[in-house]
Amino acid sequence: MFADALQQVPYFTAREIEALVAAWNKPITLRRGELLVQRGQVERNLYFVREGLMRIYYPTETEEICVGFAYPPSMVCSFPSFVQGTASEYCIQALRQTELLGISKADFTALLELLPNLARFWREELEKVLVGRIDREIDLLLPEPERRLERLQRRSPHLFQLVPRKYIASYLRMTPETLSRLGHR
Repeated sequence: MFADALQQVPYFTAREIEALVAAWNKPITLRRGELLVQRGQVERNLYFVREGLMRIYYPTETEEICVGFAYPPSMVCSFPSFVQGTASEYCIQALRQTELLGISKADFTALLELLPNLARFWREELEKVLVGRIDREIDLLLPEPERRLERLQRRSPHLFQLVPRKYIASYLRMTPETLSRLGHR
């Protein structure tokens, strides 16, 4: 699946795909409920989700605030920790059995220098994530839960097929009861 996902990027050459497949060489299998990253851990790897579903959450004393999801074919890590080399404030948990491929930050950085098309791809992915984060920030500023739900349904309707309702409710900063009352179409 990883090579198939890479082949969907029109500007990757066969040599680049071969190099990327060889470098993402840390297979990980997580059972449902297992953590990939715990709060306080320094993130040293970037992961490609081959199968499964993960949630990224911020733990507080009273709740676990869902801030995102990862599913195939996407990449996941505790990004602030990965970039800054600091302890993660987030946890990443498998919501079902999940298969990942990992690459160390050092190896990924070396590949970015070696493969200009990977650098282009990484920049494009970061741009998509930034746009998504800005959309999410707008969602969270909206006082009306219906509007937050409508925006998520419009932007990411597939989440409602993948993710348990309680995590969607947390992601939307509402109770599961409010989500049920509003009904997700």
